Amino acid sequence: VFNIGSITKAFTGTLLGILESQNRVSLKDKPSLYLPKFEFYNYKMNSLIVIEDLLSHKSGIGNTGTADVFFPTENKLKAVQRLKYLKPEAEVKNSFEYSNMGYTLAGTIVEQITSKSWESNVHDLIFEPLSMSNSSTTYEEMKKTNNYSLPYGAYQGNIEKVKFEDFYSLRPAGAVKSTVIDLSNWMITWLNNGVFNQTQVIPKDYVDKATKLQNIKSDSYDKDSFLYGDGFGWRLKSSYGHYRIDHGGNTYGFSTNLVMFPFEKIGIVVLTNQDNSWLPYIVTDNITRRLFELNPEPEYPIIVSEIYHPDSISISLNKDKTPTHALTHFVGTYKALGFGEIEIVMESNILYAVLPTFKFQLEHLSFNSFRLKGTKEFKDVFNPEFNIQFVNDTNGNISHLKLYSQKEPIEFKKE
Repeated sequence: VFNIGSITKAFTGTLLGILESQNRVSLKDKPSLYLPKFEFYNYKMNSLIVIEDLLSHKSGIGNTGTADVFFPTENKLKAVQRLKYLKPEAEVKNSFEYSNMGYTLAGTIVEQITSKSWESNVHDLIFEPLSMSNSSTTYEEMKKTNNYSLPYGAYQGNIEKVKFEDFYSLRPAGAVKSTVIDLSNWMITWLNNGVFNQTQVIPKDYVDKATKLQNIKSDSYDKDSFLYGDGFGWRLKSSYGHYRIDHGGNTYGFSTNLVMFPFEKIGIVVLTNQDNSWLPYIVTDNITRRLFELNPEPEYPIIVSEIYHPDSISISLNKDKTPTHALTHFVGTYKALGFGEIEIVMESNILYAVLPTFKFQLEHLSFNSFRLKGTKEFKDVFNPEFNIQFVNDTNGNISHLKLYSQKEPIEFKKE
């Protein structure tokens, strides 16, 4: 059993496809029709965004990772209600901006319609009818199999075991754990127009829509691969002149890739327990070339991004560009709607940023600018080294800080 990461997204989309076939939802509906006290950041988003935009990354919501990772919540409804305060990162309806939050919103809609958790719906509507007996949505279930992969990453030439990722509210975007056998049943169903063991498990109408181009990407074309875009939970393109559907997945310690060629009835899935690696894509390409009797790639690149390790931290201030205030003036509680609180504390003349699940040291850069640095206790594999700038008000007092972790800095006001 491996974590499959974002391959999960097609499962969440499928739940909505099943519910639509039961006349319980329409993909043309607005999310607010199903969610209490829900609204987007502005009128345009509220007016234009419909459910299918979430599934094809057309909503413009984009990466809300700082909210999800630094200020996580298990409650999916609470997480999506934050969107009222989160600026879109791209143009609504006319962009491709990959969004895990879009799929969290889709999964939350499923929960509100069915009065059951996203996890229960995946089990009952997909895992059970497709005989995916070794698939699950939680680590507790996964560990009951006694045959699951541990996550690993590379650092300075060494292989290190890393922690499993806590998905919190983002489970509809990446929390499925599965096997190549179970995922073979999943692929067979898609390649057979939604039918498994002579039963229509996934509505054919949804299979048709999900595997048609719903949003075009701006990637460069080449002679062997063109028409990049997304359906619902799937990436669509040509591959060596063949129609191809795929999606990859990356989560702490795991890299995965699932590819289907519908006209040839071919499905390939490669699961690895190596963090942020090209390996599954290389293996998939090698298999594809053999099946289509193409020349082998002369040499594949070996690309594995290193996991983050806290390094030595400078505790001295930049003497040429010292802070405008004594360090004690930066201490306090800073809040941002849609995110949460950052507590700035000082210990042994060193500033730290304390978040709900992390504690970072502040390394001084220049004047009132600092960088978040992982302490020895930091065990996650992502790089948290974002810059923070403290800002003065008109009276010269520290009034807020800016966290540069997204396309636009996030302002946290000092209490």
